[in-house]
Amino acid sequence: MAQINEIKSLSESPWQEWLSCSETQLFHYYEPSPGLFIAESPNVIARAMAAGYKPESFLIGRSQYGEQVKALLPEDFQSVYLADDAVLNTIPGIHLTRGVLCAMRRKPIGFDPASLQNMKRIAVLENIMNPTNLGAIFRSAAALGVDAVLLTQGCTDPLYRRAARVSMGTVFQIPWAYLPDAPDAADGIRMLREAGFSTAAMALCDDSFNIDAPQIKAEPRLAIALGTEGEGLSAATISACDRTVRIPMLHGVDSLNVAAASAVAFWELRAQQ
Repeated sequence: MAQINEIKSLSESPWQEWLSCSETQLFHYYEPSPGLFIAESPNVIARAMAAGYKPESFLIGRSQYGEQVKALLPEDFQSVYLADDAVLNTIPGIHLTRGVLCAMRRKPIGFDPASLQNMKRIAVLENIMNPTNLGAIFRSAAALGVDAVLLTQGCTDPLYRRAARVSMGTVFQIPWAYLPDAPDAADGIRMLREAGFSTAAMALCDDSFNIDAPQIKAEPRLAIALGTEGEGLSAATISACDRTVRIPMLHGVDSLNVAAASAVAFWELRAQQ
C-alpha cells in the first residue's frame, strides 16, 4: 500500500518547489539526466505510467481520492501528498480540472530511422508552438491511424502539461521524436523520402492537389507535413515535399486551424486497408 502524507500547505512537500518552476526548468531539473514533467488527471497519468514513465510524486485533492486514483499508486510508493482542495486551489496559474498531479521522470528521447520500416503514415510537425494545438494533433494522430509524429526542435514539448492533457494522454501512446536541430523540417522530409515515403505538404499553393486526390490517398507510405500557426510551412519544407495538398474551403475561408486541419488530413489520407 502506498504511503499517504496529508499536508496542510504545499511547503510541506516538494511540490512547492516543482510548481514554482517553469516547464522548461523542470525539463532541465536533473541535467544532464532527463528532468521532470507534470502530468495532470488520472487518465493522462495512467497512460504515462503504462508507457513506462516513472512517477516521482503524486499531489491529490481530497475530493478526488477515490478508487480510480488509488489504483494509480504503486505498491509501497512513499511520495503521495493528499491535501484539501483549497490547498490545491492556491497554486497560481493552474486550473486543476481533475485534482490530481503526478511529477514524472522523463525518458531519453531518441530517433532510430530503422523504426520507420513498418510504418505507413507519419506526421511531420514544423514549429507548432501552441501546446493546445499540439495536444489536439496528437489525439487526432493516435485516433486516425498515424504511426508516428516527428517534430522540429521549434515545436512545443509534447510532455508539457497542457499538451499532454489536451491529447488525453495519447502523447504517451503514439511514438514521437524530434528531428535533428534545424529551422525547418526540410531535412526531415528528405530523410523520409530516402526511407521510401511519399511526402505531402499541407500548404496554400496554386499548384496544390485537393486532399481527396486519388493518387495521394493511394500512396502506400505517406508523410504529411503541417506547419506553424499563422505562417504555415516554410518554403524550404514545401519545396522538399513531393506534393502540396490543400483542403478545399467555402465561404471565403482560406484555411483551418492547424489542429483542425490535421484531423481532416489524417482521416482523408489514412492508409488504405
